[in-house]
Amino acid sequence: MDVRDGGPVIGRESELREVTRTLLSTGDPARVLLLVGAAGTGKTAVLEHARRAAVEEGARVLRLRCHDGGNTPGAAALADGVHSALAKLHGRRTTVRVSGARRPGRQRAVPYGELSQLSALSEALTEAARDSPFALLLDDVERLPSATASALGLLIRVFRPAGVPMVMAGRPAHPRDGGASQLTSAADRLLELPPLRPADVEALMVHVLGRPVEPALVTAVLRALGPMAGTPEAVLSVLDSMDGRGGLLELGGHVCLTEPEQALRLTTDLAQLRRLCWPGEPPDTADLDAAAAVARALEHAEIRFDDLHRLKPGGPRRAGLVDRALTPLVGDGILTVDEDGRASFAVPALAAALRALPTHHEVSSLHALITRSLSDRLGAETAGGGHPRLADHVTAAGAELDDALAVDVLLAAARTDARSDWPRSVRAYSSALGRLAPYDRRTPGVLYESAELSLRHADHPGALALGEPLLACLDASPAERDGSEPQDGDRDLDLDRDQDRNRLVYVTEVWALASLHEHRLPYTDADADGPGFDSGSGSGSPNTSVAEHLAAVEGFTALAGPYGIGRVADRPAGEGRRTTFPPVVGRRPGSGPLPSPAELRLLAAAAGGRAELLAALGTLPPEADSARTMDRLRHAATHADLADALAAVLGDRYTGAGDSTATRYHAMVRSYLEGDWDQALSAARRIEARSRTRGTEAATAQCARALAAEIHCARGELGHARAWLELVPDSVAHPLVAWARMSLRYWSGRTAQALEGAREDVRRARGSGLLSGIEKVLLRYLSYALLEGMPQVMRRTLGELEALHEEVGSAMTRETVLLGRGLVHGEVDGALAALRSVEQRGDVYMGLLCRLCLVEIGDDSDRRLAEASYLAQSLGIGRATRTTLGHMARRRSLVLPRLRPARDRLSEADIRLTVLVSDGATNRQIAARLASSEKTVERRLTQLFQRTGCRSRAELAAAWLDGSLADRGLVPDGVPGTSR
Repeated sequence: MDVRDGGPVIGRESELREVTRTLLSTGDPARVLLLVGAAGTGKTAVLEHARRAAVEEGARVLRLRCHDGGNTPGAAALADGVHSALAKLHGRRTTVRVSGARRPGRQRAVPYGELSQLSALSEALTEAARDSPFALLLDDVERLPSATASALGLLIRVFRPAGVPMVMAGRPAHPRDGGASQLTSAADRLLELPPLRPADVEALMVHVLGRPVEPALVTAVLRALGPMAGTPEAVLSVLDSMDGRGGLLELGGHVCLTEPEQALRLTTDLAQLRRLCWPGEPPDTADLDAAAAVARALEHAEIRFDDLHRLKPGGPRRAGLVDRALTPLVGDGILTVDEDGRASFAVPALAAALRALPTHHEVSSLHALITRSLSDRLGAETAGGGHPRLADHVTAAGAELDDALAVDVLLAAARTDARSDWPRSVRAYSSALGRLAPYDRRTPGVLYESAELSLRHADHPGALALGEPLLACLDASPAERDGSEPQDGDRDLDLDRDQDRNRLVYVTEVWALASLHEHRLPYTDADADGPGFDSGSGSGSPNTSVAEHLAAVEGFTALAGPYGIGRVADRPAGEGRRTTFPPVVGRRPGSGPLPSPAELRLLAAAAGGRAELLAALGTLPPEADSARTMDRLRHAATHADLADALAAVLGDRYTGAGDSTATRYHAMVRSYLEGDWDQALSAARRIEARSRTRGTEAATAQCARALAAEIHCARGELGHARAWLELVPDSVAHPLVAWARMSLRYWSGRTAQALEGAREDVRRARGSGLLSGIEKVLLRYLSYALLEGMPQVMRRTLGELEALHEEVGSAMTRETVLLGRGLVHGEVDGALAALRSVEQRGDVYMGLLCRLCLVEIGDDSDRRLAEASYLAQSLGIGRATRTTLGHMARRRSLVLPRLRPARDRLSEADIRLTVLVSDGATNRQIAARLASSEKTVERRLTQLFQRTGCRSRAELAAAWLDGSLADRGLVPDGVPGTSR
C-alpha cells in the first residue's frame, strides 16, 4: 500500500472508485466524503491513487493543509490553508477574495468575527469553483487542532461552498475529540476502510516481494499480527523486519519463512511503532521501556494479575515497574486479560518488537518473586503440584532461584501437568534436566519420564533435545565418578543401577527414533552428517560406557539408508551388531510404541530383496504376516516414507509422527501420488524452510528435494529442478534421487550422461542393499531408450526389470515389468493389468505413463491419448511431455486434443480490467487507475479478448453485463457476471 513505488492499491478497489467519484463530482452534485481507518490501513494511498485518477479525468484536485499554520488555530488557520491551495489556480481575483476572508480573523473586536470569516471564505470558494472547478483533499484530519477542525465542520455544515467536493481522511473520531467528531457529522458520507482479507494480504505480499509466497508464510504473518492482520502497513512492517534479518528464503520460485513464527515482529523504528500500535497518545521513552520489560516478562511465562497482587510489599523496584506498566497497556487494548486473569499481547508481532528494544529493567527477579510467593507459603513440591504454571516462571527466573528449590518445583509441576498440558510438562522436564547434576540419582528417572511423555505424544523434537543430558548422564554415572564397586549386601544398590541402566537404554532408543523422525542420523561418530553424541573430550570418540549404551541405536541406524536420511552404509541394510543389553524392565520387545529389534530389521529389509524380507518377517509373530502390510511397507520404502513404514509395521502401537519432518514428507508423498503437485511442492518448501529455521532441530528430507526436482522437471521448470537437486549430497544413493537426476539430465539435453549416470546410480544403490525403487529408474531408462530409438537397449533393460522382479517380487516391480513388456513386445493385456493395478494403488503419474504405453502399442489410442492429455494438464506437466504426446500422435496419425488451460478462469486483475472497460473507461484512464502504462493495458486487453473470444471492448462489456462470461465458467465463484 506504499504509494512511493507506484504500485496498485490492493484490496481497496471499491473505496478507490468511491473517492474518485467524489473528487469528480464538481458542480451541483458536489459532496463531502470522510474516509476513516486506523493507522496503517492505507488511507493516504487511497487518496493519492484517487487523486491521480481524478486528474487523469481532467479534474483539478487541490490539497488543503492547515495542520501547522502560523495563525492561531481556528478559522484563520483554515483560511490560510485555503489561500495556499487556491494560489495554485493562478487567479488573482480568487486570491484577493480569499485574502479578504483572512482579515476578519485578525480583528478580534468584530462581533461574530469567525462566522463572518467562514461566510466570506465560503463565498470565495464558491466563486473560485465557478470560474475553475476543483476539489479539495485533506488528509490526517485527526492531527488538526480542535479549533481548526471545529471551524472546518462549521464551514461544511453551515457555509458549505457550492460546487466544491471535498474528501477528508483520518482515524476514527472519539467522543472526546470535539473537533474531529464534528467533521464526522458534517460529512455527507462516512467511508470506512475495512481490514484487508487474507487473499488481499497475500496479494500485497506478492506485490512487495515480487514473487509468489508460500501459504505458510501468509498464515504466519496473519497469526503474528492478530487483530492487525488486515492492516497493510503492519504487514509491510513485518516483511521489512524479516527481510532485514534474512528471515526470507526463495525456494522453487516461492518465498518461504526461515525463522520461528514467534520471532516475527513489527519494525523497531520507534516513531512508526508508536504511530502504528498506540491508538491514543504515543508513549514516552519511560513508558516504552516499561512496555519492553512487560513483553520480556511474558515471553516465557504467563503472568496473572493475582500473581502480582500476591507479591509482598517492598519487592524489587523493577518488578513494581512492570506491575504498574500493565494497567495502561490494558487500557489501550495492547494487552488483553482473559477470564482467568492471564495477560497477553493482542498483537504477538508487537510483543516481539518490544522484546527487541533495549530496556534497563531486569524481569527475572519478577519471575523469582512470583515463584517464592507460593513456594515459601506452600512448600516447593506442593506449590509446583498445585500450580504447574510455576514451572515456566522457574525457567524464566534462571539463576535468581537456587537449583534445589527450582528442581523440586519443576518436577512436581511436570508430573502434575503430564496429562492436562503435556507441552508445558515437557518444558518443565527439560528445565529440570538443565539444573540436575548428571550424577544425581534422580536424573535417569527424569530422563525416562520425559522420554516416555514425548514418545506418547509424538513430540519428536522434545525427545531429540534429550540427547545432551542423556550423554552427560551416561558419561558421569556415580560408580564411574567415584571409582567404587558395589559391596556385598548392596543388593538394593545393584537393583537401582540395573533399573537406571534399563531406563537409559529406553531413553536412548526414544532419542534414536526421534532422530529418524526429524531426518537426522542416530550416529555416534563425530564426523557423521547429522547430530550425534559427542563426549566433549575433543577426541571425537565416546568413552566405553557411552559406546556400550549407544549400541542400542544400531537397529535404528540401519534405517537411515533405506529411507533417504543422510549417508548410506556400505554394508547391506539390516546387518549390524545386536544390542547387548536386556530388555527394559516392564517393557517386552514389540509390545510398546518402540519397534523391537525384529521389527527394525523388517523395516530395513523392506528396501531389499524378497529373501531378506522373508527372513526378517520370519522372526515376527505369525499374525504379522499380512500381504497388505507387506505391500504397504514396500511402497513406503520405495518412496522413502518412514512415517508410513512405521505405521505399517507397528499398527495401533504407533504413536504417530507428530509435526516432524517425517510426517511432512509423508504428506508430500501422498499429495504427489494423488496428483496434487502444487500441494506437494508446497510441502517440500515447508520441509526445506523448516530445516533452515533458527531455533529448530529439524534436518532436511533428501528425498523431498529429489521429489520436488522431479515435479519441476516434469513441468519443464529445469532451473528450479536443478536448484533442488544441487542441495542433495552426492553421497545419497537412494533410487528416488537417481530417478530424479536421470530425468533432469535427459531433458537438459545430456542424454548420454543421463543414461550412464543412471547405470552408476543403480550400481551404487544395489551395493547399499537398496532395491525398492530401482524399478522406477529402469522403467525411465527404458522409456528414454524408446524416445532415442534404441531397441537393443530396451530389450536389455526389460531383462534387468524382469530379474529385479524375481529378486524383489513387489507389486510395483510387477507393474513396471508389465509396462516394459508392453513397450518392447506390444503386450496389451499386460499394460492394461498394470493400469488397473496402478489406479487401485492411487499413483496418478504412473497412470499417465500406463496410458502413454497403451497409446504407443495401439490399444484404443484415441481415448488413451485424450486421457493422457487431460492427466498431463491436471498435473501441470510442461513442454517435454506435451512434445512427447505430439510425437506419439503424429506417429499414430492421431489428433492431439486441444485443451483449455487448467487456470483459464479470469483472475481478480482481469475482473478489475473488465469492470473498468464496462464502465466506459479509456486506456489512459485505466492505466491511471491501475498505476500502469497504456501499453500494458493494451497488452492485457488483447490477452483478455483472446481468452474470452470477444473482438472489441463493446463485446467484452456486453458479455460482462449480461452474465455470459459467468455462464461460460470464466468468472470465479462468488463474483456474479453482472457484478459491477
